[in-house]
Amino acid sequence: MVESLGGAMARIVFGPRDVLLVRFAMSPLWETLSAAHTVLTGHRLAHHLAWARRVALPPEPVLAPLRLVLAQPGWVPDFLTPPPEGPLTGIDTELARVRATPPEQVMAELRPSLLDPARDLPADPVSRMLADPGAARDELARSLEACWEHLVRPYWPRLRALLDADIAVRARTLADSGLGRLLGELDPRVRWDGGILHITGADRGLRHLEGDGLVLMPSAFVWPDIILIADPPWQPTLVYPARGIGELWRPAARPPQALAALIGRTRARLLAALGEAGNTTALAAAHGLSRASVSGHLTALRDAGLLESARVGRRVLYRRTPLGTALLGDGDGDVGGDGDEAGAADGAPRN
Repeated sequence: MVESLGGAMARIVFGPRDVLLVRFAMSPLWETLSAAHTVLTGHRLAHHLAWARRVALPPEPVLAPLRLVLAQPGWVPDFLTPPPEGPLTGIDTELARVRATPPEQVMAELRPSLLDPARDLPADPVSRMLADPGAARDELARSLEACWEHLVRPYWPRLRALLDADIAVRARTLADSGLGRLLGELDPRVRWDGGILHITGADRGLRHLEGDGLVLMPSAFVWPDIILIADPPWQPTLVYPARGIGELWRPAARPPQALAALIGRTRARLLAALGEAGNTTALAAAHGLSRASVSGHLTALRDAGLLESARVGRRVLYRRTPLGTALLGDGDGDVGGDGDEAGAADGAPRN
């Protein structure tokens, strides 16, 4: 994985089977690595200043191995963020995969990262990591776990809601308009042309998928970059900026008090949150509510004509109707404030 994408071009050639093997996923571990990168380098910070002011990095002895790998532009080892095997893999499962990486794979990916002459890294820590790739792998996994606890876990419900909403919109595009439309709308640097995906800025040349399929993974922390993971043994994965990043850390819109008095504060908050499509699980995590409670509220709002619903795959997605938007008016402010993060541990996948 190359941390910064320039003006090169990658071409991903799809076979007939690969078209059926495109899938979406989200990764707590990817968000953790990217969040740490954002704090350590200041790169990709533009949309995350409010978050950065609130977080604190892990203690330096734990963070040091990851700082060595991330602190300067260059190659970031892919084994630190193995493409998720399902739509949402828990952080414990992802960290276990990192710790299970064979030492020879660790060495093959660490060498181009740590020995890049353009990075000018300190010799002693580099030598120690390369002398024992198994120990280096375990230290890096420990760094990532600490960064999860400090940087991402308290905010995971909010982050997951953003990623869920992006996937919901993209999945609907795929169902309604097909793969070409979906890929063409991911990012201005991504172009679909006759079974070939062209990615400007991804220096990977030509890659035939040959039945491997492609993972599409939205990220809160990747903007303004896009990242392509294409080297074996990893499943090809395209990481792209999720929709709505600019709104991620802004206070939630406060529904008008009269509306809250009419339909209840919880239903008003859910209505305010559904300018973009969302599902029961993400809304429950974001608002610290049970799925059963959210499901009941959404059903009532839909029956009143304030929400519409559509099934995409296994998910039922909800979105405000024009009537629901009209009832909200121009309300602004903060619903819940820091309390939106309450129950973050319950919304964070651990396995």
